[in-house]
Amino acid sequence: MGVKSYQDLLAAGSGNRARGAFCGDAVSSFAASAQVKTALDAEAYFRHLNPTIARAQRMVYTLLGEAVPDVYRPNHKIPSRYYHYFVMQEAQYLLGNGLSLPGAGSKAALGPGFDRALQQLAISALNAGVAFGFWNEGRLEVFPIASPDAPGFCPLWDEETGGLGAGIRWWKAGPGKPLRMTLFEADGVTEFVANGGADEGKGDGGVRILAPKRDYRRRREETGDGEVWVNAGNPEKLPIVPLFNVNRQSELTGARAALDAYDLLLSGLVNNTDEGNLIYWVLKNCNAMDEEDDAAFLAGLRRTGVVHADGDDGAEVEAHKLDAPVDASETALSRLRSQLFDDFMALDVKEISSGTPTATQIAAAYEPLNAKTDAFEYCVFEFLEGLLPLAGVSGQPSFRRSVIANRQEEIGNILSAAPYLDRETVTEQLCAALGLSDRFGEILLKKKEEEEAAGDGIGGETSAGKEGENERL
Repeated sequence: MGVKSYQDLLAAGSGNRARGAFCGDAVSSFAASAQVKTALDAEAYFRHLNPTIARAQRMVYTLLGEAVPDVYRPNHKIPSRYYHYFVMQEAQYLLGNGLSLPGAGSKAALGPGFDRALQQLAISALNAGVAFGFWNEGRLEVFPIASPDAPGFCPLWDEETGGLGAGIRWWKAGPGKPLRMTLFEADGVTEFVANGGADEGKGDGGVRILAPKRDYRRRREETGDGEVWVNAGNPEKLPIVPLFNVNRQSELTGARAALDAYDLLLSGLVNNTDEGNLIYWVLKNCNAMDEEDDAAFLAGLRRTGVVHADGDDGAEVEAHKLDAPVDASETALSRLRSQLFDDFMALDVKEISSGTPTATQIAAAYEPLNAKTDAFEYCVFEFLEGLLPLAGVSGQPSFRRSVIANRQEEIGNILSAAPYLDRETVTEQLCAALGLSDRFGEILLKKKEEEEAAGDGIGGETSAGKEGENERL
């Protein structure tokens, strides 16, 4: 049972029973796809969980060669937070300062929570390779394709155009609960529920209609029976727009092995250190002792700290301690860390945190992250090209990135170039260097008012002085 397309939905016909059964099949096949499994794994890594090391178990072999879990040796499992760091760094570096749109009221038309929703959408796209934004008449809603605690979204791609023809949002309140499905089409929304069995002929294969197709826009009207919702039309096209990651693949793709190797090596280092803290006792000439005697020996040693030995050719006791291979593990961890930063093209702040780096050194450290973010920015712009018309907004969107800078050197460069620039440009650049870009207009206006006030004062005194001179003459 392969993943369904928009043409498969059209082939299912217009009957609610057939379309409900189609939605159930489409969700089942999509939920079992490799794309959804990758998305769920990436979400786990993003939440500081590592499914690989969570399943790791130390084993020992019996005399018969049977592998059994080793319950005696330490088995610490320490997931790193690097994947979360890399994804958050890319998303916030691009979107942390919010979207900028020209024109008064353009940004306000997108709603007060738009920037936050766009950041969530970008993180979902980085994790899964694609996420979907639903323009719900005044606000942006995020539809990830899969999440452990949020509804999933099954896209129905058009085989002819490659665009999104329709989509199914599905969720369950918990195990054993009904499966809810909402079918989004260009001409409206239909809701279905799968209750595990046919319901008096109202459904097919256990799927029945919960709410008939309605318009995306609705309004309240007063009737003789009270206030009711009525259909008020649909947008010109499907109000759901995909946001793809670069290459349409998850950030986890190709990087999982290195992440797992780092976490396993770090866990192994802690396990070896923990195990190396144990002291091994060698009892000579004590062959008559069995395991019960050994346990009694260790219990007495821990209780009193005293060991009795005959010496000479009698019983002897020696303590031995193993040294964990810490140096080799730390070297391997350091190399893997550098490899992860290179693979994710991330900014390593340790490279520019020591000393006083120049602006050139800082710019060089940002170059890999800039190149990667530039590519993802084109994906975000493509998403906005499809979304902004739905909101009735026009204009060229832009983003301002936050960077670490040698502020003193940057300000010095601006002031040295000031004689060749106009006052407005110099003020704008200084505001950006000082982190006051949001107050640029206010600062520029105050500066003009102060200059005009100072000019009026000087001019007034000069004029009065000239008048006095004329009178004396």
